[in-house]
Amino acid sequence: MIANRLKALWAEGKPAINGWCSIGNPFTAEIMAAQGFDSVTIDMQHGALDYSAVLPMFQAMRASGAVLMARVPWNEPGVIMKALDAGAYGIICPMVNTAEDAAAFVRCLRYPPHGERSFGPTRVSFAAGANYAGEANDNMIGLAMIETAEAFANVDAIAATPGLDGLYIGPADLTLSLTQGRLAPGFDREEPEMIAAIQTILAAAKKAGIRAGIHCGTPDYAAKAIGWGFDLTTVGGDSRFLAAAAGAAVTKFRELTKGTAKTEGGAY
Repeated sequence: MIANRLKALWAEGKPAINGWCSIGNPFTAEIMAAQGFDSVTIDMQHGALDYSAVLPMFQAMRASGAVLMARVPWNEPGVIMKALDAGAYGIICPMVNTAEDAAAFVRCLRYPPHGERSFGPTRVSFAAGANYAGEANDNMIGLAMIETAEAFANVDAIAATPGLDGLYIGPADLTLSLTQGRLAPGFDREEPEMIAAIQTILAAAKKAGIRAGIHCGTPDYAAKAIGWGFDLTTVGGDSRFLAAAAGAAVTKFRELTKGTAKTEGGAY
């Protein structure tokens, strides 16, 4: 089968930049995947989409060569396995709070004897190339989200879960949970207590010999995270990029046309 390029990148000691799709549309997904991201993740948890949108989005992104992943809605076997069958090479799983949660997640990722994944690779057996059944176990990536106070307290045990490939930090939920709402949710945390928490999670991943990823809002913060030792950073996503570009264009137009008035004849 086609090898997982993220694994190859990490084996070379190189970090990865991940794109994020929350708009349920194949065309926007295709545009995102064509921008040069190493991987692109479809957000099935908070994105404006469901499984009926996921499969055509994977199809639209196939030609890009990016590693295609999904953030599933929950740590639930059926949806995890269905995302893999649709073509995901990696799964980001939310709300993994204990080592038991992590072990249950890992079991969904791989076929026996290394897991409990049900066999039925409806689309991916075509999209991933020959011998999918024989090589899929070695090519799937599972990233457990650390985004609650409970998960933070159990981070070393979660990281030590056999078969888990990495930890992925959701800074917004992590901030809400660790501070009990004292700090507003958001990416790119600069508070000393949150930076310390982020680096504690990173250290747990490194100690366990697995990868670490983090969701970022800007390239500057993503570069900082890579400097800390993160292996994967998500830098924004389709809806935010669309809003930012559209907003910037309107703001610039307003600045350039400030003070002008349109006459009845249509001229300024």
